[in-house]
Amino acid sequence: MSERNYPLADRVANLDASGIRKVFDLAATMKDPINLSIGQPDFDVPDPIKEAAIEAIRRGQNKYTQTQGIAELREAIAADLRREFGWSEVPPILVTSGVSGALMLAFFVLVNPGDEVIILDPYFVMYLHQVRLAGGVPILIDTYPDFRPPLDKIEAAITPRTKLLVVNSPGNPSGAIYTREELEAIADIARRHNLLVISDEIYNLFCYDAPFVSLAELYENTILMRGFSKSYAMTGWRMAYVTGPKPIIDKMTTLQQYSFVCAPSMAQAAGPVALRTDMSEQVAAYKRKRDMVYEALCDTFGLVKPAGAFYAFVPAPKGMTATEFVTKAIQNNVLVIPGNVFSERDTHFRISYATADEKLAQGLEILNKLAKSL
Repeated sequence: MSERNYPLADRVANLDASGIRKVFDLAATMKDPINLSIGQPDFDVPDPIKEAAIEAIRRGQNKYTQTQGIAELREAIAADLRREFGWSEVPPILVTSGVSGALMLAFFVLVNPGDEVIILDPYFVMYLHQVRLAGGVPILIDTYPDFRPPLDKIEAAITPRTKLLVVNSPGNPSGAIYTREELEAIADIARRHNLLVISDEIYNLFCYDAPFVSLAELYENTILMRGFSKSYAMTGWRMAYVTGPKPIIDKMTTLQQYSFVCAPSMAQAAGPVALRTDMSEQVAAYKRKRDMVYEALCDTFGLVKPAGAFYAFVPAPKGMTATEFVTKAIQNNVLVIPGNVFSERDTHFRISYATADEKLAQGLEILNKLAKSL
């Protein structure tokens, strides 16, 4: 076809392919790369979950479900949340097509053109783009060098146009986990300013040094999002859930009718089995991988020890941008992601240690040698 200019909508004019996807595409062209780039578990979906989905397909459970999700799954999720938080009432539950789908629904339901959304930098790459697609203005708060939430900066950034604060703990790309005291302080700030908070908890199972604490336990105006992709390796199954103030969840459900329709039916059928599946062995394996990464890179790079998820956000060697170092790493067959994909800075690069121990050890050795040679 001949080249021509098509009249694309302004909202997507500056929307570029994710830097993560670019590295993913690059990996497909390389011969046996050491891929430390993609945030996808290297373990497979546990067999009982697979069997539940297969049986659902065989039963003919292949049609649309209710937009909000099948009753059995929503009831199982609600029961888990009530046990975890001690809630007396049954929370409203919306099953979504991944946390990414939940985020898009929330931003489009809540953000008017010109509304401000506070996001802590570094951040999950979708936050900025989805806020902008909704017409909102991302307000970035720098959390370097240790990725703790800077409470004074968060409060100072709140204006009459502020609609939302986004919290991601355990965090991507930093692996940081906020303490109960930090979350209580965030809740106090949000309460003083009558602010809604999105708590993205997709990595809630991956906490290595202390029990996980959710903002939803501490603040009533929390829109809580969790998913099955990372915890159960169901990345391609596209299923998550969200709860929060009922008027918001109701409107997100209505919008889902006109967008995603529903989460995949066979994935929903397997959801209750997933919630009952013990993943402690996999989490322990990832804690060991985290320790491998920290012990290998803490001295050479000055890595801040990640506490959760399966990422390390590593400072580039002095005198180099992260993009420059990542270019060198890729030339040495190690795929990592430059930090400017996740940040206004280009000072760090992200490692995903969701890979085989042997591959991880090889990659860490190459990164260390490369840094010392530079």
